[in-house]
Amino acid sequence: MSAEHTAPDLLLVGARLRTPALSRHTAVAVRDGLITAVGDDTDARAWRGPRTEVVDLGGATLTPGLTDAHSHPVWGLEMAEGTDLSAVTDLDGLRAALRAAERREGWIVGFGLDHNVFAGRPIHHELIEEAIAGAPAFLRLYDGHSALASAAALRAAGIDGPRAFDQRSEIVCDPAGRPTGHLNEHAAMELMDPVLPARPFAERRDRLVELLGAMAATGLTGAHVMDLGGPDVPGLLAAVEEAGELPVRLRLAPWCMPGATAEELDELVRLQDRAGRRWRIGGVKFFMDGTVEGGTAWLEHADCHGQGTDAFWPDPAAYAAAVRHLHRAGVGTATHAIGDAAVRHVLDTVESLGSAPGPRHRVEHIETVPDSQLPRFAALGVVASMQPPHTAYTRADHTDEWSKRLGEERADRAWRCRDLRDAGAHLALGSDWPIAHYDARQVLATAQAPRGAAAARPGLTGLMALEGMTTHAAFAAGEEHLTGRVAPGHRADLTAFALDPTEAPADETAEAPVRLTVTGGRISFRAEA
Repeated sequence: MSAEHTAPDLLLVGARLRTPALSRHTAVAVRDGLITAVGDDTDARAWRGPRTEVVDLGGATLTPGLTDAHSHPVWGLEMAEGTDLSAVTDLDGLRAALRAAERREGWIVGFGLDHNVFAGRPIHHELIEEAIAGAPAFLRLYDGHSALASAAALRAAGIDGPRAFDQRSEIVCDPAGRPTGHLNEHAAMELMDPVLPARPFAERRDRLVELLGAMAATGLTGAHVMDLGGPDVPGLLAAVEEAGELPVRLRLAPWCMPGATAEELDELVRLQDRAGRRWRIGGVKFFMDGTVEGGTAWLEHADCHGQGTDAFWPDPAAYAAAVRHLHRAGVGTATHAIGDAAVRHVLDTVESLGSAPGPRHRVEHIETVPDSQLPRFAALGVVASMQPPHTAYTRADHTDEWSKRLGEERADRAWRCRDLRDAGAHLALGSDWPIAHYDARQVLATAQAPRGAAAARPGLTGLMALEGMTTHAAFAAGEEHLTGRVAPGHRADLTAFALDPTEAPADETAEAPVRLTVTGGRISFRAEA
């Protein structure tokens, strides 16, 4: 075969190469989406062919492509619809934002609303009615597990009192049985879906490409998507790939909710075969609890409001049975577990599967956990998947709603990323966009310098943080033989930084210029010269 037919498509030279360990190499060759060689710039001159694109990184640090191990880029477009309320800090600010909010088809829709805005007051539509002048309004709280609906919105959806759900979910009502507008957890919020303004398919497709391009500009080459985002999403992704390439590789985990039948579990198994060039369905997502602020985190002992002693699955044994069903079929699981009881039950369930080799299982979030549970992650081979930017929703003095609900002892156990790493666990890091910003650099930085209630805890080293978005993220997906390293035979997913994110202070990493992002051997982002 001629040199032209074996020469790389892309050649990166002048790099300070991390594999993610610091390497003596300076050059990487890429062909057909894979890394074919690693060496120095002298080697690269011999590899080059007449059609090879050569990029001189000028001393930039080249790392494995960053993967956000927990994100919602498709469903998140719906969750982040309307007015951004994330900067609002009190009720006066909320009312001012709503008076100025854009209306779509007569509706005011907002997202990112912080629980702390209510300063401990019950969430009630009466707090916003004057500001919206009777309009239908639907405001998602930042946690993605609760929302506030106005009186007109409740009427439009036919919500006039409490209802029973298969999952732990609630239409919060006053003592007279009248809805307050506070909708807690997915089943209650989904009652609004039929009446909310919807985006056309083509607009959703274009917005997704724009979002993924912005993610690539922060160094992301992949994301573990913790939802399917709707039955039409495979078609949406296929439509994007008909016109071009996804800037970020997506691995989607559809949800399994309480009440799932054996037939529905088998359908989740069949879905694992669906894939495109840069997307595939891989794994299944469960919920073992909700959120601390909403009173739906499953705790060993009640929170300071007397809540938190119930699991999201009303029968936790049914959850364990569903995990066993999928495990026998070779399907890994990812379970949302924030409270200590939820984490313990997931670990107990994995332990009940036995020690024979099988698919990989992971726990998402792990916001408060006692010492006794830390070594179980490594012992059972369970991946800890955590989102350091969530710490910004809390306060170091524990005056925030998360800390006040948990109490001092449990709030002191906030986001134990370093403790889990030190206990030998694989720790995959992500943003949980749109709950926190998708910027991969912010994930790396807050992993090293936790904020709020976690600020007193030691952070990860720079190398640990990078591993959380590279080698450990790859392990979490069962893809460590395919990705997460700069090595021949691995996917050509690569990120180039102007500085070394493992050596720079956290505040500098948070703003580190990204020189180049390569996904599947193609440049998905290039900084302007």
